[in-house]
Amino acid sequence: MERAGEKLKRVREKLGLTYREVEQASQEVARSRGSEEFAIALSRLADIENKGTVPTIYRIYSLCAIYRLDLGEVLGWYGVPGEKLPADAMDIGLSRTHEVRFKPSVISAPLAMAGDFDPAKTTFLAQLLRRWGSLPFSFLRSLDLRQYRYGLIGLDDWTMYPLLAPGAFVAIDDSRRKIARAGWSDEFDRPIYFLEHRDGYCCGWCTPMEGRLLVHSHPATHCEPRMFTYPGEIDVIGQVVGVAMSLEARKRYPVRGGSTRGPSPDQ
Repeated sequence: MERAGEKLKRVREKLGLTYREVEQASQEVARSRGSEEFAIALSRLADIENKGTVPTIYRIYSLCAIYRLDLGEVLGWYGVPGEKLPADAMDIGLSRTHEVRFKPSVISAPLAMAGDFDPAKTTFLAQLLRRWGSLPFSFLRSLDLRQYRYGLIGLDDWTMYPLLAPGAFVAIDDSRRKIARAGWSDEFDRPIYFLEHRDGYCCGWCTPMEGRLLVHSHPATHCEPRMFTYPGEIDVIGQVVGVAMSLEARKRYPVRGGSTRGPSPDQ
């Protein structure tokens, strides 16, 4: 398999650039970025191409800028699969609810849609994945996930169960930060907010009060409401507008101590 350095060399030669020209161009990038870390000496470039020397992230950036290459693709040449980041992150369970800062943009989807897939109907995707390629999330007529922020409900966070199970992946609309006081008819219709406080993050129904914010948990968890000074002790990141989660959360993440009740309000 062709090494990353050899690929970079081939790109440079196709562009007709000499080592000296790349060195000079990298110095321009370094001046623009305000750091000599982006500069690539002639001898270092030779080592990258011919000896398999791995460049720093700053030099990879410079080479991508000079060669007009996609940064993620070049990182892939060095064995850093950026497209695998969401999957690897999902495999690492964290106990606390937290924000997800990367933005997944594609999933596996059929390349040929000749009548065998209707996004309006419930479908067993595993049977189709064997012959699927990649298409945007929006293909599924779901949320345009690129415009939202994301969060993961912690494996110890049962405060909104069963609406939001531990381990659930949530999409957050940060344009909806104003707490609604009315406009819903049941618990499924009531807005759930993703919030940041001094000890981390949480999700819940919210009631604004005079200088305070009352954050409610789902009644099934038996957790007491939490009161925060607002603004000051807590910030509303946005409203939860989408969720992906397992329906067997209690089997996968049993409540500590074997209790059928949810966690304490501190979790």
